[in-house]
This record gives sequence, structure tokens and C-alpha cells, in this order.
Amino acid sequence: MKLDLFDFHLPEELIAQVPLENREASRLMVLDKETGDIQHDVFKHITEYLQPGDCLVLNDTKVLPARLHGSKEDTGANIEVLLLKQQQDDEWETLVKPAKRIKEGSTIFFGDGKLKAVCTGVLEHGGRMLRFQYDGIFYEVLEELGEMPLPPYIKEQLDDQDRYQTVYARERGSAAAPTAGLHFTKDLLAKVKEMGVHIAFITLHVGLGTFRPVNVEDIDDHDMHSEFYQMTADTAHLLNEVKANGGRIITVGTTSTRTLETIASRHNGVFKEESGWTSIFIYPGYEFKGIDAMITNFHLPKSTLIMLISALAGRENVLHAYNLAVEEKYRFFSFGDAMFIK
Repeated sequence: MKLDLFDFHLPEELIAQVPLENREASRLMVLDKETGDIQHDVFKHITEYLQPGDCLVLNDTKVLPARLHGSKEDTGANIEVLLLKQQQDDEWETLVKPAKRIKEGSTIFFGDGKLKAVCTGVLEHGGRMLRFQYDGIFYEVLEELGEMPLPPYIKEQLDDQDRYQTVYARERGSAAAPTAGLHFTKDLLAKVKEMGVHIAFITLHVGLGTFRPVNVEDIDDHDMHSEFYQMTADTAHLLNEVKANGGRIITVGTTSTRTLETIASRHNGVFKEESGWTSIFIYPGYEFKGIDAMITNFHLPKSTLIMLISALAGRENVLHAYNLAVEEKYRFFSFGDAMFIK
């Protein structure tokens, strides 16, 4: 399947640079995956499209303030570090800019020495293994010194870093937010529960690979990035019960979708307690085994994310919806508007 089949024209001014003041105020496009019919609404009315017995599945990952600005010990040169993956104890896989200045044995200071990192290994494409040294608790030091690693298409500074976290974020480890969940408030989730809709949590730590462009002409040749996921026994039991009772499983975001489909694919449509790494690549032709519907944002042209929703709702339906979203001036990407695929 050719990459160009997932292209569409997106004016740059429709890329949302800042979040709305009220999370629930985003617009909501409702797409019927069977008929292609489209409705326009606002996100605070999402409850009108849910039914008692349904289950919303939320990704409770928490974004690390993973971008650090420091200086090289011997020269004072400015160094930017982006934390990617914790390997063991205080050793992390990172991206460093400018990478050529940091060789094995180089030392970087952050925050007047509150945090120090020594390079223990050189990786490809600007990657470096760094071992951190500090007093106290690493994540508390990181909260003080780090910045949110906003996606590359967002140029504005974020005044309130909590706006790049969901209101239910709790498991530290993501390099990016599961942005479909940014539209929910605690009050809205309480309304969802009150109407008899179940809420389940999974964890998938979003990696920067989610922003990596697809660089192959034939998407079958694309090498999908890997991300850590976890489902508890309680969540697995709830999801199996909802399916048995005829309720819909509605994932919030592509990350929740990839987690559920990874597990359901391994166990013939049954959910089980499980953790591990997934590199599942979902595109048209894929047969869904775990989910029925999905809440998502509007995604990049030619991205693996638009391929995933095209697998669920049909490529032609999705591209028609996206072209309409452009005409109607919906806001796109991380801080943009939402779509409910029912």
C-alpha cells in the first residue's frame, strides 16, 4: 500500500499551537465508520454518544519533563538533552544536541550542578547513554529542571506544563502525551461514570518514534517503533466482562488502541494481564480484535496514526472527514480538536 494514499493538504495555520483554556471546549467531529456520515459537535457533549455498559479505555501515562538544558564541564558549551528511555538505575538513553560535542567520558552540568550526567556510550543519530548523578529523588530534580518535550510542530512555549498532561496521568515514563485524553476534565469523567459507562486504565509510554515520519514509498516496508505497555488484571477482567455483556470498548487515543490490539491479537480477542514492548503497526487491511470505537485527535498527513484510524473507519471515510475538517477549520494535532469514530 502506497504512502501517498494517506496524504492530504493541511494549511499550517490549522496546526494548534496552544491548548484551549477549557479542555472540554474543543470541537468534536463524529464519524460513523460504517456509513461515513459526519456530525459536528463540541467535546463536552461526548456523553451523548456513549451508552451505559460501554467502557472508555484511558492511557494513564505521565509525560516526563524530559528536555534538559545544561553545559559541558570543560568548555561551558550549551548542551540540550532529551531523555528517551531509562535503561537501569540512573542510566538513560538520550538524544543530545549538538551531539558531536559529547563523547564517552564527557560531563554535562544542569541547574548549577544540581544534576550531573556522564556520557557512558555513543549511539547513532545523536544518541548518547548518560549516567546521572544527583542528591535526593531523580524525578523531583527533573520536575524542577526539565521542560516538557513538546512535538516538533508546536513552536509556542507552554505557560502551564500541566496542559500537556491528561487529568488522570499517573505513571511516569512518556516522551509525549496521549493527546486524545487532553479533552477530558475530572468533571466530564465523573459524568461519564454517572451514566453507567465503565472507565478502564492501561499504560503505554509514548516514545518519540510517534513523531518519526514514514520514509518508505510502500508502507509495508515501514519499521514501526517500539513502546512499553502494561495492562493490569483488573482492567483485563473489566474489558472481558464488557465484551461478554455486549458493551462497546472505546479507546481514547491511538496509544490505548495499540495496547488493546497488541494484547487481544495475542490471545484470540481475550484480554489478559500483561506487560511488554509493542511495535504493532495497524493500517488498512488489519482486522480489529479488541476495540469497537475510538476517540482521537486529527493527525499528520502520511503518519502511522492516520493509517491506524483509516484501518478502523476506512481510508476514504477518513480522508473525506479530514478534508471537511480543513474546510471547517478544525484545529489539528496535539492541542487540536477531537474525532469520535463510532
